[in-house]
Amino acid sequence: MNTESLLIELGTEELPPKALKSLGLAFRDGIVDGLKQRALGHGEVRWFATPRRLAVLIQQVDLHSAEQMVEVLGPPLERARDEQGNWTAAPAGFARKQGVEPPQLITIDTPKGQRLGVRATVPGVNTRDALHAIIHSSIEALPIPRRMRWGASRVEFVRPVHWVVVMLGKDCVPGEVLGVASGNTSRGHRFLSSGPIGLGAPEQYEAALEGARVLACFEKRRGIICAQVEAQARNLGATAVIDPDLLDEVTGLVEWPVALTGSFEARFLAVPPEALISSMKEHQKYFHVVDGDGKLMPHFITVANIESADPQQVIAGNERVIRPRLSDAAFFFDTDKKTSLEARLPALANILFQQKLGTLLDKTGRVSKLAAALAPAVGARVELAQRAALLCKADLVTDMVLEFADMQGIAGSYYALHDGENAEVASALAQQYWPKFAGDRLPETTTACALGLADRLDTLVGIFGIGQAPTGSKDPFALRRASLSALRIVVEKQLTVDLRTCLELAVAQYPENALAQGTAEQVLDYMIERFRAWYEEDRIPAEVFKAVSARKLTRPLDIHRRVQAVHAFAQLPEAQALAAANRRVSNILGKLESAHSFGNVSADLLVEPQEKALFERMQALATTSRQHLDRDEYGQALACLAGLRGPVDAFFDDVMVNVEDDALRLNRLNLLKQLRDLFLDVADISLLVVTK
Repeated sequence: MNTESLLIELGTEELPPKALKSLGLAFRDGIVDGLKQRALGHGEVRWFATPRRLAVLIQQVDLHSAEQMVEVLGPPLERARDEQGNWTAAPAGFARKQGVEPPQLITIDTPKGQRLGVRATVPGVNTRDALHAIIHSSIEALPIPRRMRWGASRVEFVRPVHWVVVMLGKDCVPGEVLGVASGNTSRGHRFLSSGPIGLGAPEQYEAALEGARVLACFEKRRGIICAQVEAQARNLGATAVIDPDLLDEVTGLVEWPVALTGSFEARFLAVPPEALISSMKEHQKYFHVVDGDGKLMPHFITVANIESADPQQVIAGNERVIRPRLSDAAFFFDTDKKTSLEARLPALANILFQQKLGTLLDKTGRVSKLAAALAPAVGARVELAQRAALLCKADLVTDMVLEFADMQGIAGSYYALHDGENAEVASALAQQYWPKFAGDRLPETTTACALGLADRLDTLVGIFGIGQAPTGSKDPFALRRASLSALRIVVEKQLTVDLRTCLELAVAQYPENALAQGTAEQVLDYMIERFRAWYEEDRIPAEVFKAVSARKLTRPLDIHRRVQAVHAFAQLPEAQALAAANRRVSNILGKLESAHSFGNVSADLLVEPQEKALFERMQALATTSRQHLDRDEYGQALACLAGLRGPVDAFFDDVMVNVEDDALRLNRLNLLKQLRDLFLDVADISLLVVTK
């Protein structure tokens, strides 16, 4: 089949830098999906994205797709005719829509039964004719939250479009995209090149743009920026701290990157480094550098979008811009220190936490009491946890945090030390928000753990208690993240707390009747269910968590240990047979539990050798299993019980449970009940779906 390379480029005004990578990838995926939907094969796919363009280059694109045989399903066969044998309305309407008569419909077997349908040959697609439809569909699917119009045009896109390239092989494919005629002419760097760039073939694209001072490949440009920044840092004898998100954003700001090093006065190093870094990173998109001890140095690295004949002028301009920002940070820091955190507490009464839940001062009071109540279970000192919680939101009314929002907690930590607060109290103010995202660090001290748990649990019960639980994709109070963060703290810090008790304590801090009845149980169920997402990330099958959650446990650490044990058990060769046996036992006993009172097994009523062997083996393993359970060694307990496979298999192969003799039948049911209980001490393994 004939093929040609395909190039599509949208030339625009400067695109949003933070969104550039996602836009480039989405545009690529849309074009590829469009080809796939039309059964058009292709070779290697490359995508390009710069501040002024999105582009896709695809090798060996089929010029035509082969004709295809398709099936169109209609109504079920059973509803095709009425009692008199006449065609009903459904098949008649379907046939009319397909351009055939009802007798021409065929019967097609489907997983849901036989259905009427038609088979037709669909002619192949001409790639040239389909290209603009593919481009338009891809553009419509781009993740653009807000589109704009420009001039008198009704066309909408993320930014105004100035040129469009659509080439199939050496030929330009005429048409219109977003109100602009497509051609084979691109443009280079806004300042370092001039005039249009004519393209003779798609393969010339990247080299032609590089000649016009544009590094079109996002990933290549990103790598060059990273290498340049690291080289600049080495010249200083320093290490550049390169945040991946900032690197992506800077890559989205420049087409021809040139890294330059600037400096600021060393006196600014007296300001908390986090504030200086925030100012450099968020406002100026600079990379900061640290010395061998990890301490901030009075230098920064900026990435220009121009190759200047006098780079020192560019550096001086950046130094002039950053100086006022750092001066502001120094001023805020010095001013804030004149008022203690405790003296700022009354100002929290002016900040609403939630209309039905009161102000931040109200929340601080609740969290303070809750942190004190949780402290013993967490291993923290009550007075330190209570003090940290009392001061935890005070920095929200400081000038530093009002100007640099990401200094929340961090600023409080510095101000607490300045006020003479206990060092652990001060560190807890910064660590109360850890972890902020999946994989983030955990609080390091018990005081911070108590505070972090108290703050999150107060929010969870409060928002649930007023009927604003998350629904679908809406989670305005980030309760999913709060739940997972709390669970991570408990599990990874090895805290043996009971979550139900903690939530009941959280509810108790609210005024009577402020929250709905059953709030603690509702939040408990919600939080335990968050474990499911945790284990999905760890590639633990859902049925493993289901087997443990069936026990209705409330200690997160205990749940986690059991899940790990059941997951390990499921890998054993005995697991499949024992899971199946437990399902069989559950089915047998489930029909009888309401009408039968189970008791102990009578050894005198064990008649068959297989039931005697099973009973003896259970007796032997039960003691060892219980010793492991007493030490929370669930994995060892299940590994021990795996030794029951042989006797269990033999029992079900050779022993009839539902015999006529009432005494024998009830004794065998008691034996099965004891067998199930041995496993239920860990989890309901009957819920496991184990494959060979």
